[in-house]
Parts: sequence; C-alpha cells; structure tokens
Amino acid sequence: MQFDNRAVGDTVKSLRKKRGLSQEVLSGLAGIARTHLTMIERGTKQPNFETLWRIALALDMRPSELVTAIEKNTTGEKPL
Repeated sequence: MQFDNRAVGDTVKSLRKKRGLSQEVLSGLAGIARTHLTMIERGTKQPNFETLWRIALALDMRPSELVTAIEKNTTGEKPL
C-alpha cells in the first residue's frame, strides 16, 4: 500500500465536516495554520506525524483511529 495524500485530505475533511467544524476552528484546535489544513485537505501537503496527531486530538479521536480511517479510505473501505 502506498501513502496517498489525497486519502489523508479526504479523510480529514470528511471527519471535520461530520463533526460540524470549520477549517478555521479545526486548525485552531490543532494549533496549525488554516492554510496548512487547507493544503492537507486538498492533498497538496503531506502532514508529518505530529500534525496528524494534533488533528486527531482536535477531532476528539485517538491518532490510531485517524490513521485507521485514512488506511480504510486508501483501500476503498468505508471510513469511520
């Protein structure tokens, strides 16, 4: 399985919207710039592990849950 920036972005965006959060709010909770989050969601920026960790916590989930959701999105399974 190959790393897929698009799957990461789609997963983060889907989870953010499911929780009713704007990019502004999620980026603030995660302690990253809104433009950084935008690039991650578009798949044009590859987040490092610390950034994924921060985003997971801001989404009120464990980092492993976020990684699992990304993996499922990468393989075409239904994400969380």
